[in-house]
Amino acid sequence: MRSVVLSAAAAGVAWASLAVLGAPAAAADPVLADPVKAEVVTADLTQADTVTVFPGMEIRQESTLCTLGYIDAVQRIAFSAGHCRGSGRVTDRNGRFIGTVTASRDNTPDGTVVRTDQVISDYQTIALADDVAINNVLPSGRQLVTDPTVVLAPGQQVCHFGVITGESCGTIEGVNNGWFTMANGVVSQKGDSGGPVYTHLADGTAVIIGLFNSTWGHLPAAVSWQATNQQLREDTGAGGVISVAASAVS
Repeated sequence: MRSVVLSAAAAGVAWASLAVLGAPAAAADPVLADPVKAEVVTADLTQADTVTVFPGMEIRQESTLCTLGYIDAVQRIAFSAGHCRGSGRVTDRNGRFIGTVTASRDNTPDGTVVRTDQVISDYQTIALADDVAINNVLPSGRQLVTDPTVVLAPGQQVCHFGVITGESCGTIEGVNNGWFTMANGVVSQKGDSGGPVYTHLADGTAVIIGLFNSTWGHLPAAVSWQATNQQLREDTGAGGVISVAASAVS
């Protein structure tokens, strides 16, 4: 069950006429279960006794399993979906402590019709423990960065990484109010929530454009990275996350 952790604005306009934007599919919910695929990690990141956090890794919060979406290496803050839990300790798949949730928001409609102009926010920030190592390389080997100049548009090529389904790619189907839907190959299952959604630059670098949220009808959906950054500023009064490309760290 999802809950609103912080109140959020919603537009009071007509319902969407698209039948596919119905109740969210169960596949979007976080779960606690062993993934059907072996976890893929970037080789030689740290020594064996050091926990390394990276985008696309599995995280656990008591009875839930989700995917880590992005890491701000400067502020040592990680991001995932707010509906994964929204509070408390966060560990890796082996139960090793990696950090504590510091802020969260989730106003995703639960079991209702969603309007295409409805504001949807779904994020949590995790203050990483001092003894964990950080890497911003996806399990696929691509560096994940931010770029405020990237603008979302229907038809844009995108990929999503979840701990259950791995990497899947397709296109943006529609851009809505702080969130967007995807089609043509993007897939998800339980446990993929919070995972990074990104597009590729010419040099192969991955630029984050969203955090995976849910599946509406048959369309996977993500909250916009830019909208999430802005919402975080409003919720915490902080400066938000870094908005320039950064070099890989380890």
